[in-house]
Amino acid sequence: QVHLVESGGGLVQPGGSLRLSCASSIIIYRIHAMEWYRQAPGKERELVAAITGGGATNYADSVKGRFTISRDNAKITVYLQMNSLKPEDTAVYYCNMKGYGGTYWGQGTQVTVSS
Repeated sequence: QVHLVESGGGLVQPGGSLRLSCASSIIIYRIHAMEWYRQAPGKERELVAAITGGGATNYADSVKGRFTISRDNAKITVYLQMNSLKPEDTAVYYCNMKGYGGTYWGQGTQVTVSS
């Protein structure tokens, strides 16, 4: 059962920007991490960005300086601001939240970077 709902994906030209959102439809207690992953066709799912309960962030080398992860605890929502997008950023992007009860995943949102 999917409890996280992602939005904001779409088609964008190289150099453009998108903002992904991931909201929980249920209350998740003791969230200690929120993460964004992506999976391109024929490739394994990879971690793109993570943010801890304390606000510490971590990014894949390929997106450092271009992507920013943030969270709104009151709304149980995590965001991914993606700037200077490249064709190699094309993938399905998934969010997750880790808290009491385990890890919760979204259904994924497609991001396509193409001219």
